[in-house]
Amino acid sequence: MHCDVWRAAILYAPAATTRCRALNPDPNNILEIRSKMNRNWLIKEATIVNDGRVTVGDLRVRAGRIEAIGTQFAARKDETVVDAGGLWLLPGMIDDQVHFREPGFPHKGDIGSESAAAVSGGITSFMDMPNTDPPTLGRAALDDKYARAAGRAFGNFGFYMGASNDNLEAIKAIDPTTTPGVKVFMGASTGNMLVDDPGILDGIFAHAPTVIITHCEDTPTIQANMEAARQRHGDQPIPVTEHPLIRSREACITSTRLALSLARRHDARLHVLHISTADELALFEAGPMAGKRITAETCVHFLHFCDQDYDGLGTLIQCNPAIKTAADRAALIAAVADGRIDILATDHAPHTREEKSRPYPASPSGLPLVQFALVSALEHVHDGHLDLPTLVERIAHAPAERFGVVDRGWLREGYAADLVLVDPAAGTDVTPDSILGRCGWSPFEGAHFRSRVVSTWVNGHRAWHEGELSPQAAGERLAFSGAGR
Repeated sequence: MHCDVWRAAILYAPAATTRCRALNPDPNNILEIRSKMNRNWLIKEATIVNDGRVTVGDLRVRAGRIEAIGTQFAARKDETVVDAGGLWLLPGMIDDQVHFREPGFPHKGDIGSESAAAVSGGITSFMDMPNTDPPTLGRAALDDKYARAAGRAFGNFGFYMGASNDNLEAIKAIDPTTTPGVKVFMGASTGNMLVDDPGILDGIFAHAPTVIITHCEDTPTIQANMEAARQRHGDQPIPVTEHPLIRSREACITSTRLALSLARRHDARLHVLHISTADELALFEAGPMAGKRITAETCVHFLHFCDQDYDGLGTLIQCNPAIKTAADRAALIAAVADGRIDILATDHAPHTREEKSRPYPASPSGLPLVQFALVSALEHVHDGHLDLPTLVERIAHAPAERFGVVDRGWLREGYAADLVLVDPAAGTDVTPDSILGRCGWSPFEGAHFRSRVVSTWVNGHRAWHEGELSPQAAGERLAFSGAGR
């Protein structure tokens, strides 16, 4: 199916209809659909980037798994051969932070539409956040999300359990093999998901049987900053350039210090999301992730934009935490390189253009990012700020290790064939016509990136190739090792 036709299908087919079978298949036919996929491949002469090494060789996929990695493999009759000379073969990106908006917000996106955009950009697995409608605060809501994704997700999927002031017992009862972790909003959030009761916070860090992931912004600081901005501007609208001053660095570091103190008190496994300031980096340990109890993540937009971009892009780059200064951006890039930042993700959070056009602060925070996340990150390799094995560590190996993802995240024999083939010499131009996400816009519009995602394989099925999306959704539920605390 041509990309333009398929894009129309994912943009306009409601999740509750069967207008597009791949997005809403009959569950009884999922295995039949999978059995007809081509999952035998021989990728020849690729530049293979994996486990800290760069080599040239062949990779064979058999029945959706990596069967062998070596050189000078002879083709078999039942496999498709790909000449990958001059191209980079990477493990697919594992995005540990997305908001795919299902259930509750189908006009912004859903599991089908946003996972389609993700695989087109080389993301083969995603972990979705709990602030949906209803929020994911118990086992029934978690099971509902997994049921929704079966047969509709183009990438592999995991869903977080959420925390509130009211669900501590549900958190204690989590089966750590069913979810990558429990998400705690230690700052303003939508719905019933702000955890601001000190006793409940202490209980979560004491008893959560899995990784705790946190959004760290201090609500009282934000509220005080907003009131000060209102007083400064009086009857005039508050400009969006105030956003990084309202969602300030002080709000971030105050909340991050609290999360770290709770984690150390209870020896909990903590992963702090979307670090946005240079100030916070001193709180984290550089070097390999192995053995760390506390880890950190940042996102591709914090490495690309800075506060000078608000003048041109306005609310289109409004997000929480806020994009801050060029000095913060440079410090974050350096921290990705030295390991103080362990994981690079997206925090993909689409809103419609109409919603984003509302005057600040009525405009919602969040950016659609999955489609161009990898090529955006590869710019830092082209610029010499990151080496390619380090980037692969941050986008694939580290998230698999941090969350105990079974048999994914590396190019290893026996592992699921989640692969991305990148042409480092062919560019990507971000145009309105190229955007696959349902919201139909990107903060990267007008950008030229020096790399291009040629092909993406999910469980051995080529989900994306040369600008076209396969109509067959090959994503599977992620398995977690459940290593516990």
